[in-house]
Amino acid sequence: MQGSGQEEEEGDEIAPAGASDDSSEEPEDDEEEERRIREGFIVDEDEEEEEEDVEVKKKHKPKRHRKSHRRSRDEEEDALDEDDLELLEENTGASFSRRLTRIRPGREIESRAPSSSKPRAVVESSDEDLDNDEFPRVQDIHNIWDDERMAVGRDDDDVDMDDMDNFIEYEDEDEASGAMDENEREEKRRERRRLEKARRRAFGSRPELAGIDQGAWEEIHEVFGDGHDYDWALGDDEETNFEEERAKPEMKYQDVFEPSEIRARMLTEDDDLIRAQDIPERLQLATSSLSPSATLSIHKALGENDLDDAASWVITRLSGRKEREFFRGDGQYHHLLSDLVQAITCALRYLFVSEFEVPYVWTHKRDYISYFDPSNPRAPVELLSLDDLWRLYVVGQKYRSLLERRAALDALYARFGVSDDYFENEVRKRVETAEMSADAIEWLGMKYREEKKNKFDVHFHDDEEQSEVRKHKMPSRVSAYELAKKTVVSKLADGYGIKPHEVVLNFISDHNTHFVEEQELNPLAYAEQFADPDVTRAQPADELLARARMIIATELGKDPLLRQEMRNTFKSNALVSVSPTERGITKIDEQHPYFNFKYLLHKNAGDMLQSPQFLNILAAESDHLVTVSITLRPEAKAKFERKLNDAFASDSFSDTARAWNEERSRVIQEALEQHLLPIGVKWTREWIREEVEDYLAKQCAQSLRERIDVAPYTPPGMKRGDSPSVMAMSWGKGDPHKDSIAIVFLDDAGRLREHTKLDNLVNTENQDEFMDMIKRRRPDVITVGGFSIATTKLVRRIKELLDGAKNSGDRSAEVPNTPVIYVHDEVARIYQHSHRAEEEFSALSPLGKYCVGLARYAQSPLNEYAALGSDITAIAFEDEFQQLVPKEKLLTALERVLVDAVNRVGVDINRAVTDAYYQHLLRFVCGLGPRKAQVLIKKIASMGGNLVNRDQFIKNGLLTTKIFLNAAGFLRIVQDSEPKPAKNRHGEDIDVPDPLDSTRVHPEDYELARKMATDALELDEEDIHDEHPSHVVAVIMQDDDNVKKLDDLNLDDFAVNMFVANNDKKRHTLNVIRSELLDPFGERRPDFIVPDDWEVLTMLTGETRRTLHVGIIVSVQAARVKDNFVIVRLDSGIEGMITKRYLTDEGLSPAQVVKPGQTISGVIIDVKLDLSADQFSVELSTRESDVSSGDNQFRRIKPDDCWDHAQHERDKEMQARKKRAEVDRTRRVIKHPNFHNFNSQQAEQYLEKQQRGDVVIRPSSKGSSHLAVTWKVDEKLYQHIDVMELNADPSGQAAGSKFIVDGTLQFSDLDELIVNHVQAMARKVEELMVHEKYKPGTEDDLHLFLRNFVAANPSKSAYGFTLNRKRPGHFNLCYLANKNSTVQTWPVRVTPHGYYLFDTPAAGVPELCDAFKVRQKSMSLGGGLGGGPGGKTPYGARTPAARTPAPGHTTPGHMSARQVGRTPNPYGGASTHPSVSAPGGGLPQTGYSGMSQYGGPQYGGPAAGFQTPSFQQPGPSGFGQPPAPAGIHPSRAAMIQGNSWPNGF
Repeated sequence: MQGSGQEEEEGDEIAPAGASDDSSEEPEDDEEEERRIREGFIVDEDEEEEEEDVEVKKKHKPKRHRKSHRRSRDEEEDALDEDDLELLEENTGASFSRRLTRIRPGREIESRAPSSSKPRAVVESSDEDLDNDEFPRVQDIHNIWDDERMAVGRDDDDVDMDDMDNFIEYEDEDEASGAMDENEREEKRRERRRLEKARRRAFGSRPELAGIDQGAWEEIHEVFGDGHDYDWALGDDEETNFEEERAKPEMKYQDVFEPSEIRARMLTEDDDLIRAQDIPERLQLATSSLSPSATLSIHKALGENDLDDAASWVITRLSGRKEREFFRGDGQYHHLLSDLVQAITCALRYLFVSEFEVPYVWTHKRDYISYFDPSNPRAPVELLSLDDLWRLYVVGQKYRSLLERRAALDALYARFGVSDDYFENEVRKRVETAEMSADAIEWLGMKYREEKKNKFDVHFHDDEEQSEVRKHKMPSRVSAYELAKKTVVSKLADGYGIKPHEVVLNFISDHNTHFVEEQELNPLAYAEQFADPDVTRAQPADELLARARMIIATELGKDPLLRQEMRNTFKSNALVSVSPTERGITKIDEQHPYFNFKYLLHKNAGDMLQSPQFLNILAAESDHLVTVSITLRPEAKAKFERKLNDAFASDSFSDTARAWNEERSRVIQEALEQHLLPIGVKWTREWIREEVEDYLAKQCAQSLRERIDVAPYTPPGMKRGDSPSVMAMSWGKGDPHKDSIAIVFLDDAGRLREHTKLDNLVNTENQDEFMDMIKRRRPDVITVGGFSIATTKLVRRIKELLDGAKNSGDRSAEVPNTPVIYVHDEVARIYQHSHRAEEEFSALSPLGKYCVGLARYAQSPLNEYAALGSDITAIAFEDEFQQLVPKEKLLTALERVLVDAVNRVGVDINRAVTDAYYQHLLRFVCGLGPRKAQVLIKKIASMGGNLVNRDQFIKNGLLTTKIFLNAAGFLRIVQDSEPKPAKNRHGEDIDVPDPLDSTRVHPEDYELARKMATDALELDEEDIHDEHPSHVVAVIMQDDDNVKKLDDLNLDDFAVNMFVANNDKKRHTLNVIRSELLDPFGERRPDFIVPDDWEVLTMLTGETRRTLHVGIIVSVQAARVKDNFVIVRLDSGIEGMITKRYLTDEGLSPAQVVKPGQTISGVIIDVKLDLSADQFSVELSTRESDVSSGDNQFRRIKPDDCWDHAQHERDKEMQARKKRAEVDRTRRVIKHPNFHNFNSQQAEQYLEKQQRGDVVIRPSSKGSSHLAVTWKVDEKLYQHIDVMELNADPSGQAAGSKFIVDGTLQFSDLDELIVNHVQAMARKVEELMVHEKYKPGTEDDLHLFLRNFVAANPSKSAYGFTLNRKRPGHFNLCYLANKNSTVQTWPVRVTPHGYYLFDTPAAGVPELCDAFKVRQKSMSLGGGLGGGPGGKTPYGARTPAARTPAPGHTTPGHMSARQVGRTPNPYGGASTHPSVSAPGGGLPQTGYSGMSQYGGPQYGGPAAGFQTPSFQQPGPSGFGQPPAPAGIHPSRAAMIQGNSWPNGF
C-alpha cells in the first residue's frame, strides 16, 4: 500500500491497536528507515536472473500460473484503498499496515470448500521460525518427500514472496547496519533470500517441519539434496492430482439426498422453474399439484389468433345440455347462441391467454360469461356455470394439445418434401382430434416414408460441412404392404379404376364426385397380364389379385377421414357384450358383484357412460373372468358397408363391371375386417373407459364438495362462520377393561388448550373431573367419535351428566348448554397415525390425536380435508367404485373442489404465516400451489411475518404480476384500525391498512367500491380530499344504517351506464361489492352437516343398508336370556332382540332353546335406529320357517336388463351336470403303480419330469366304465387314449377284467395294455426319432434345413421326418423336390406294429422310406408331384400354404393344449375290418386294405377309423441297431436295438 510501504499476503493478522505503523506517527527525520525502504525497491541483475529462473520453472505449470495471475488480479480488485484504511483506523483506533481486502459475496463459502481430498495449511515463516530450536519428530523428517502434493500451494505463494522479499526487514540487519556497506548488506540479503526459498520449497506448507533449525536443515539437504532428483517420478502424479482437483465437481444437494427426498421437498429443477415463472402453478402442471409425481406441462399458451378456432372447437364439446339448450332450434336459449360463443371466447382468453385460474374468472369476471341485457338488467342469463368453466378448462387443454399435434403433423409433412393435394385440401383441414392427428401421421408415413428413404442429397467438395444431426432409428420391420408396393402388384391395384382417397371423398360427400374407370377385361384376365414371364416364379392371377386387394384395403383402412367416420359410427352405434370364461362361469355366482354383467348382451355403449359397470367389466377381464366384445349394430354396419361399396363401385351393368364390383366388394370387406372395425373397437373401448372414469371422478368430487363446502358448526347463539371452541371425546373401541376415555379441548382459534384421560364416566371422581372441565372451558360443542357401537353408551352418559347438572338447581347456571354431536371421522382416523400428528402433538396418544381430528373437523371440515394432501384419496367418498378411478384423475377432480371451496372462503394471509395447520389452505388459493405458497410464506416471514395491505405483495416482490392478479381477491388481510393517510409528515409513502383488503373485492375494482361508498354516503370528493382513498369504505362499513344507504343505490342504472360508456360488464361485480361492504368475507356456505343415523351406524360398526337389510340372515350370539325374549349381539357389536314369538315355531321358552354365549342364525325382521336417543338395534327371528327359505333373494345381484338368458341357462345346466357328475363319481382306487387320481392336466404335469414313453393311468371323464391312459410322446407332447373297462367294479375300488381300445383291441390287464400297446408305439416313435432322416425341432426348422440343403446341392432333392406336435403319435414327412418347388408335407401315423404313409403300411423306418420313394416317384411320373407350376398335392398331404387338413382328416389324439374334458379316442372309431395277422410276422394286411386314402372315410371319421389289430408277435426284421438317443430309457433302447421283446413276452 502507498501509506505503509509494506505488503503482505491476505490472511495475515491485523496489528493490534497501539502498534500502528502509520507513516504519520514515525519521525520525519528517520533517514536510515527511508534509505532501507528505498533499497527495497532496487532490483539488481542477480534478482532479475532469479526471477527469470522462476519464470522458466513456471512454464512447466501454465495452468497454475494463470490461476495465480487471476488470484492476484482478484486480490488487487478487492484491496482496500487508502481512504478505506483511514476510515477503519478512525473508527477502530487500530493501525492497518498490511494489505486488507474486501469480502466478496460467496468468498467465505468458497474459501471453506475443500479443493482436494486433503487439506493444506499455509504457514508463513519468519526469523523466529529460523531461530526456533524445536525439531520435528523423526517420522516427520522421514516423510518429507512422501507426498509432494502437500506443497502444491507454495508456487502461488512464491510469486508474491519474490516480489516482497525486499520489503522484509530482519533484526540482525538493523543491528549490523552500521558495520556493513551497501554491497555486503545486499549480498547477505540475497543469501538469506536464497536459503529462505530453498527452505520453503523443501517444507512446502507442512506445519510439522516449521521448527527445523538451520543446522538440521543443512544436514537434511546434504543427505537428500533439494528433492528435484525425484521429479521424474513425481511429475506425473502432480499433474494427475491437479487434473483430479480441477475436474472434481462442486458438491450439490442432489449429490447428498435421495431423488425421492428431493421431490418430496420440492427442490428439483422443475420445482425451481415453477416457482420462478409468472404463471399460476396449477396451469404449469400436467397433473394435480397434490400428486407426488406432478410433472410440468409442455403445452404452449394460446394466442389471440387462436381464440376463434378454439371457441368453435370447444363449444361442441362442452356438454349435452349446452347442445340441447343452445344449438337446437327449439332450445330454451337458442337465441343466445352467439352470446354463448362470445362468453366461451372470453373465458378462453382469461384462462389460456391472460392465464387466470377458474376461481378468478368465476368470481371476478362472471359478468363476461353471462348474458347482460341493458334493457332488462335484472334478468341476467348465466351462460357458463362453474362446472362449465372447469369443463372448458379441460377441453381447452385438449385443444392446446391438438395444436401441438397439428404442428408436429405439419413439420412431418414439410420434412417429407412432397406435395399432396388430398392431404392439404382435405385431411389437414379436418384434423380435429388427437386420434385424427395420429392417423394422419401414420398415413403420411405409409405413403411417403419409402420415398423419403430413396431420396438422396448431392454434396460437392466445396459445400459447407453439414453438422451431424442425430436421427431416431426407424423401425426395420417391412410390412407386407411395403413389399407389395415395390412390385408390379401396385400397378395392378391401379387397375381397380379409382384411387383409395377418391373413394373416401365419395364416401364422405352426399354424392359421388369421382367415378370409376372401366376395364375391358375381367379381374382374372387383367391380373394375368401382370404375371411374371418366368413360369418358375409366376404367381397365379388370384394370388396377384389378393395382394392388390391388400394394397387398396390397407390404404382405405389407414385413411384418416375414413377412420374418423368409423369412430363416429361406433360412438353412436356400438354394442357391448360380455361372456364369462370357464373360470368365470364357476367363480361368478349370483352373489358376486360381477354377476350384474356376467351375460351382458348387446348393451348400447352410450348407456354405460354414467355408471361404473364398464370399469367393473374391464376389472373382471383383467382377472380372466370374462371376455368383452364390442360390435356395431348390424344395421349400422350394413349401412356403412353399403355406402362404402357405393363410393367404390361402378354404375355399369356389364358382366365385366359386375365382376370388378365383386372384386371391389372383397376389398371393402378386407378393409372393414382388417382395419376399420378393429380400430373402431379399440377406440370405443378407450372412449367408454375415459368417459366413465371422468364421470366417477366427478361423482367423488361432488361427495367431497358436500362435505367441505359447509360452514363450521354453529351452536345456538353464535354467528355463522365463526369457529366454535370444541371438546372432543372418544372411548376408542369401548372395552371397559382396556380402553380409557380421551378428552381434548381446542379453543376457537384451533389451539390445544387441555387434554386428559378418564377411565370411565361411572365413578363420581371421574364425573366431577369431567364436569369441572366443562365449567372451566365452557366449550361451544362436544364432538364424539369411536370405533365401536359402545360409543353410543358414552354419548348417552355425557348427555345424562349434562342434563343432570343443569336440572340439579345447585349452581346449574355454571353448566353451559353444550350440544353433543357425532361428526364424520374419516379424516381423524387417518390423522391419528400420520406423521403430521406426531409432529404437532407428540405428547398425545393416538386416541388423543384422533380426538384432535374430530374437534378440527367441527371447526372447519375444509381445513381438515385440505391438510390431507395426496392422502385425500384414502377417504372413501364412493365405496362401490372409487377404487376403479385412476389416482391421478381422482386427485385432479378432488383438487378442483378444494380450490373452489378455499377461494370461496378466502385465506387470512397473516394467520397462514404463523399457523402451520391453517397454512395448508394457502396452496389452494387461485394462482398459488404448494411451491409458490411455500416461497410466499418464507418471504413474508423474512419481512417480519405480518402484512399491512395487499400493495405489499407487489411493492415488496412477494408475488409476480399474474400471480398477484389471480390471488389478490382471495388473500384476506384483517384490518384492526381505520385507514390512515398513505404518506407521512415528510410526504413519504408508507404502508397503511386498507379496509378493502379485508374483502373479496379485487384491487382492480377498488375504485368502483370507493365510488359506491361515496355515493351511498352522499359525499363529494372535496369532503375526502385529505383522507385515505378507502376512508369512505371504512365509514360505510361502520355506519349503522349502511344497509339502507346501499339499497338506495340504483346498481342496475349504474351497470347500464358503465356498459354504454365503456362496454364494461360489472353487474355481478357491483353485487359482490355491496355484499362485501355490508359483511366482509361473510359466510356464504350452507350450514354444517351432522351425520344422519345410518351414517353414524356405518361409522361405528361398518354396517350399511345392504348388510342390515330386512330379510338378511346373520349370525348372532346370545348375550342374555330372559323369560320372553333373548338379547343377542351381532358380529359388528349391534344388539338385537329375539322375542319368544319369533324364537321357535313350537313356541318354546327361550331358556329351553338358547343358552348364553350360544351362536345362532337369525333373519332380520326390523332395524330400529333412534339417533336422538343414541339407540341402534335390530329385531330377529330364528324360526325354522323363516330361516329355511334363505336370503338369496336379498343377497342376489340383480342382472342387467340386457341379459343373455339363453346362454345363462345353458351354462347353468352345464354346471349342474358337472356337480351331479362329481357327486356320482367316486374316487377310483386301482392297485397299479401307474394309476393316479389325476385329471389330464395333472397327468401332463406329472409326466413332464419323466422319460419318453412313461405312462399314467387315470380315471376318465366319460364315467366309471372308462379309463384314460396318458403317455409321454416327447417333451411337452402327450397322447391321451380312451380305454373302455368291461366288468368294472361299480364301487371303483378295483379294475375290470377286460380293457378295450378302439372298440376291438382287447387286453386282459393293464400291464398287457401298457406293454403291447403303449410301449409298442413308444418303440416305433423312438425308432423313427433315432433315424438319420429325423430332425428335431419344429416343422419350420425342417423346412429351413431342406431349403438350405437343396440350395447347397441344386441337383438333389431332400426329405426328412419331424414330430407332428398338433397330432400326438404322428410324424410329418417333409419333402423338397428342387429349389424352385415348395416343401410338401405328408402325414405318417404310428401304430404298435409299424407306420402308415397315407394307406401304405411299413414295418420299419427303412420300409417307410422306401414306401415314400415309391409313392413320390409314381406321383412325379404321373404329374402329381414335382414342384412345377400346377403341381398337385396328394390327397391328404399339404403344402406350407395350406396347413389345414382335409375334411375328415382328424387326429388320433390331442395335444396338451386341448381343453380339459372327455378323453378322446385316438383312433377315431371302431373299424369294420377284421384283424388278420400278416404272414411271417409282418403287419396285418386286410386290417387296412379297405382304406383307399389316408384321411378318407375309414380313418378319422366319427363312425370308422384306423384300428390297431390284436397283438401279434412279430418275427425278427433284421433292422439295424443305431445308438440309443439321449433321454430314452436304457431298457427301451435295448428293445429297439435288439429287435426283440423283453423277457417274458
